Order: sequence, then C-alpha cells, then structure tokens
Amino acid sequence: MRLGIDLGGTKIEIIALDDRGDELYRERVSSPKGDYDKTLETIVGLVSQAESFLAQTGSLGVGIPGAVSHKTGRIKNANSTWLIGEDLQGDLQARLNRPVKLANDANCFALSEATDGAAKGAEVVFGVIIGTGCGGGVVVNGHILNGINAIGGEWGHNSLPWMADDDNPMDCYCGLKGCNETFLSGTGFQAHYKQSSGQDLTSQQIVQLGKQGDQKAQQHLEKYTVWLAKGLASVINIIDPDVIVLGGGMSNIESLYTDVPKIWQNWIFSDRVDTKLLPPKYGDSSGVRGAAWL
Repeated sequence: MRLGIDLGGTKIEIIALDDRGDELYRERVSSPKGDYDKTLETIVGLVSQAESFLAQTGSLGVGIPGAVSHKTGRIKNANSTWLIGEDLQGDLQARLNRPVKLANDANCFALSEATDGAAKGAEVVFGVIIGTGCGGGVVVNGHILNGINAIGGEWGHNSLPWMADDDNPMDCYCGLKGCNETFLSGTGFQAHYKQSSGQDLTSQQIVQLGKQGDQKAQQHLEKYTVWLAKGLASVINIIDPDVIVLGGGMSNIESLYTDVPKIWQNWIFSDRVDTKLLPPKYGDSSGVRGAAWL
C-alpha cells in the first residue's frame, strides 16, 4: 500500500493506493496555518487513521509547496511559510518510524500524470500548475527531474519570454518583475484584467463573461493564450517534452488545449511540433496521487 499526503496551504489530504493505482482511502482536513507542530500532528493523525481503517501499513510520500534544500536538508521556497527552515522529513520519520519521501507539489502532479494519468507511457513529461501560483515539474522515464539545486521545473519564476510592449510586467513576490507566475497564474490573470478593465473579477467570472460575448473578457483570454503559448514554447525549446499536462484552476479553460498549440510554433525552434498539450486525468487529485507514487 502506498500513502500520499498533499500538504497544502489550506488543506492537507491523504490518499491510499494499491500497486495498481486503485484508490483505497481518502481523507481531507484543514491545514493548521502558521503552526508547524500542529502540521506534524495532523499528518501523523491522518496516517494513523488511514492505516487503522485499512488494517495495514504503507510507504509514505508527501507533496510540499516548496523544496528540500540540498544544503541544509530543510524546507525552502515554501509559500506555506511556517514550513521554511524546518526538518520536515526528519521530524516525520521520527514520529512515524519509517522512511518518508518529500517532493515539490508540482513534481508530484507531473509524476501522477506521467505514471498512470494523461501522459502515461510518455518519455518526457512537463506538468504545469497554473492556479493560485505557477509551478512546474519534469518527469523523465518515470522519474522526477529534481535538479542539483532542487528547483527542476521551476518555470514560474522565469521571465515571460518575448514580451510585447503592452504586456505591463508586474512585481513578483520573489523580488523580480514579469515572472511567468505574474502572467499565467489565476492570480496573475485576474490582476492583469483588473489593470486593463478596472474590474476586480475572479478568473471564472472573466472566462464566463467571454463566453457571453463580452469583448474585453474575450480579448483578455486571447492575450492570456498568447502568454501561455510563449511560456510553454520556451520550455519546449529546452526540454522538448512528449507531453505537457496542465493543472490548477486555469487548466479548466477548454479553449487553451486547441488554441495554444495553434500558435506556439511561432516561438518554437523546429519545423514541426509534436508535443501534446493535455488536461489532467486526475485533476485536483493528481498532487496527492503523485505523492503516493514517490
């Protein structure tokens, strides 16, 4: 049995899978925001509850909103800031008395979709999270490409390439300006729409307005489609993946899967592009499933 934990900023979810990938158990609770010790207690409690219910123990993988520093072994780059600087792996292993594997949540998403999801059987897979933030993960022959700095696939904090004069780059929380995250995340999509229209709407409301014929909303979605095509073209130029799988709230915009591939060749250094752009098979469940596959 494989246990996976998705350690999010608002919720912590556990799943149990058998070796075929069939779901045996699932539970979700609220995250104890700002409290590291309670976070540990919650994870240990979820594992104990799952194993008691199923009457068996399992391996454990945890998807985290950050990375493990190769220098210190502690958490870095986490937007759940109470994890930063903590020895999450060591603390969980001590409490659960077993090995615990950690990976970035976007890497877990990519691993899930590469293992038995939309990109099953593909050699090189790039998994994209375009939700509140913007992240990515690379899986090659079934293995996460973590990288020597533990930032493999960290696509969100590269600058949007081939920026147009009217793209208006915004400040990013990382300290730089014009990062992919500020354009391609759901948050960035909303912020740029507000900047151009004066209306403070959610991504879903903007997309719905576009479907109803609102010209400003339609133009904004067209601009976003170009931004995403450019951002993904830069990835294709570097790692040339077989499949790109989109995740996060923005991945629910169906037009992206047809419209982005129509134009991304404008920025891809090849005479043809065979990379597939696909929606996730497991949706919001991919992160926790990928953690189990660790």
